[in-house]
Amino acid sequence: MSRNPFLLAADNSPALLPLLREDPTLASGQDEHGYSLVHAAASYEHLDLLRTLIREFNVDINLRDEDNETALFVVESVAAARVLVEELNIDVNAKNAEGQTALEKITEEDEFPQVAEYLREAGGQTLSNGSVAPGEGATATSQLPPAPGGYGGYPEEQELDIDPEFRRRIEELAGRDDFHTEEGQAALRRLVQDAIGEQNLDDRNVRQRQE
Repeated sequence: MSRNPFLLAADNSPALLPLLREDPTLASGQDEHGYSLVHAAASYEHLDLLRTLIREFNVDINLRDEDNETALFVVESVAAARVLVEELNIDVNAKNAEGQTALEKITEEDEFPQVAEYLREAGGQTLSNGSVAPGEGATATSQLPPAPGGYGGYPEEQELDIDPEFRRRIEELAGRDDFHTEEGQAALRRLVQDAIGEQNLDDRNVRQRQE
């Protein structure tokens, strides 16, 4: 049987952990391209192995390969990305040699759109095109959900006169801990619907007065 730890990691072989416990220095090893066991475990979605490498063998979760990419750049599933981000605290804003974050690279390659969507929700980072990805760093206006009721898009300020009270309510909602949950987003949609309804009512009243 091969004792190459990278092949064993790719296969999630039961022989790998005994080998690493025999020589723990292998756990942090990298091949000539900087590829590590962490990269392999993340890429092949061997999540228990990934957790063990970090928690038992204290491998740096942010190990970089020759392209300066962490394991987050090679994930192919939301489950693997979630473990890296939420359990193991990988740096979601780390950039590769091209100056891209994992989100930007995965989005550009367009092979794993669900992973990209998860990272947009989890990252809160500013993309290279200047837009802000939803997350802790985004503002309430940048995180508006799809417009309700078939409405073609959220009106700009000159089209919908948003009063200070509505602004206060939306900012208060954005500060809630559950803002990114389904319940928080539903509350935001209700606020927007209220504003649209009030604007439509005002428009009808204006037309009636003009007539």
